[in-house]
Amino acid sequence: MDLRLEKLKRRDLRHVLPIEATVFPEPWTVAVFNSELALRHGRLYRAAWDGDQLAGYIGFLILDEEAHITTIATAPRYQRTGVGSTLIIDGIRALLTSGVKHLSLEVAVSNERAIALYYRYGFAPVGVRKNYYERINEDALILWADLPESV
Repeated sequence: MDLRLEKLKRRDLRHVLPIEATVFPEPWTVAVFNSELALRHGRLYRAAWDGDQLAGYIGFLILDEEAHITTIATAPRYQRTGVGSTLIIDGIRALLTSGVKHLSLEVAVSNERAIALYYRYGFAPVGVRKNYYERINEDALILWADLPESV
């Protein structure tokens, strides 16, 4: 698999929304994505393409030296193939050029595969958001990482 990484664009949403609906219990709507992609400052959204197939995407909210992963998803057929790792590394590289030094995210406490992935990149738990995922009545683990000087 030879992934092509590029900026996520509005026209990509026709590929994003089916993945979003499949992998998340509380998927973002097209309005949420359009709102996020319309923001020129303080946001970074990237897509991983395998030919004409969207393999995954990631989004960041950036505020000074801190960034927050707002979303990350891998299409089901690409899960466990390194797409998530590729997106995280690509994102960290871009964030480092912007002066970001810290990264945070929330993940469902039951999502053991995702938590293991984040731990590999230096994330550590710093708290819990009770009933963060209301629709499924599940808490979110808050993870934090101090970014390295380079990746």
